[in-house]
Amino acid sequence: MEPIILEDNPHWLNSEVYNSFQRREVLEKAISLLHTKEVLAIIGARRVGKSTVAKLLINELLKDVDAKNIFFINLEKPDFIPYKKDASYLNKLYDAYLKLANPDTKKKIYFFIDEIQIFQNWEVFVKSKYENSNVKFIITGSNSSLLTSNYSTVLTGRVFKLQVHSFSFVEFLKYKKIPYLSSLEQVANKIDISRAKDEYLKWGGYYSVISNSDESIKKEYLKNVAEDIILKDIVPRYNIKNSAAIKDLYFYVISNATTSLNYSTLAKKIGIDAKMIKEYIGHFEDNFLITTVSAYHNKLTQQIKSTKKIYSNDNGFLNLGINRNKNSGNILENMVFTIFNQKGKEITYVKDNYEIDFCVDNDELYQVSYDISEAKTKSRELNAFKHLNPQNHKKNILITYDTNEENDSVKIISLEKFIFECTQ
Repeated sequence: MEPIILEDNPHWLNSEVYNSFQRREVLEKAISLLHTKEVLAIIGARRVGKSTVAKLLINELLKDVDAKNIFFINLEKPDFIPYKKDASYLNKLYDAYLKLANPDTKKKIYFFIDEIQIFQNWEVFVKSKYENSNVKFIITGSNSSLLTSNYSTVLTGRVFKLQVHSFSFVEFLKYKKIPYLSSLEQVANKIDISRAKDEYLKWGGYYSVISNSDESIKKEYLKNVAEDIILKDIVPRYNIKNSAAIKDLYFYVISNATTSLNYSTLAKKIGIDAKMIKEYIGHFEDNFLITTVSAYHNKLTQQIKSTKKIYSNDNGFLNLGINRNKNSGNILENMVFTIFNQKGKEITYVKDNYEIDFCVDNDELYQVSYDISEAKTKSRELNAFKHLNPQNHKKNILITYDTNEENDSVKIISLEKFIFECTQ
């Protein structure tokens, strides 16, 4: 056990070990929650960087906290598999840490537990330490239901949740060292920014994807991530018998991202019961593979019952679809969705005689069209706003691949300009 603990805590011997990690946009919010008593739960899909955010928080703590009072353990290690049904083993890990590191227990101990959902009934251990000792818990988990199980209700009111996504476009630009903060920098680096936009549209923001230049490896990595989530998380957690069927469903669903979802039609196409399909899609959403978006309605019950549209939480996964010729408009729309999703916006769509792709925070309308160079296309997209009376909404924006212009009450804007305005 001691070698495992030492392996996970290199900061005890080298306080600069995490200095080279790229800062994430979510970090400032996470830092603000470090010194509260409540458990900080960092949630998000596999491999989006939850562990990196945790280690960036350790780096921040090292400015004021003795290294030995900061304990990190990754429960996904193979060594812990035999104990995952025994939550009392977490106590043994904690006791081994106290014996090995000999921290100052008169001061607060910061206990980081990575992929905590690996252990059943982990909540019982956390609650006991939360109430009876001076321990601040920072936990990470790979499903949104991490804190909704029967056991986790004992932590109700004691947890702050913070979601981590794959790299946003501006984080991608920072990774590629492309300056973008001022209008001058955006003009001076226009070509590099445009190339980065095309790359991000296609491959999304997973670090292991953007840091690899081989496209076949990029696709294989994304496939591995999706299959790991399905086969290692979803299938065992929900006792799913037909793992091949749920995997095939995911690839079908991701092939139809940005479109409306009809469970009955889908059931007939792929031969799975409609009720089961709905459950499976709920599992995909719970594990951050996709997000379903409801149609806007002024009555919440009607909004909940509405036909859902499906979006991938990262554009890279669109490469796993079965369609050989990808629709540029769908790819652009999915990326706009990820921008709103990464910012935690409330997202719906509007469906009447015309359709508006996104209604954000119930007060802003956004339409997405890749190319409006043809008058017919431009007129169709703008008419959707007129039908909904744009004066009734705070914003009316048509997002395109590369067109910027003012048009009456609707602002036509390129994707990168939209992103930069969102970050201001």
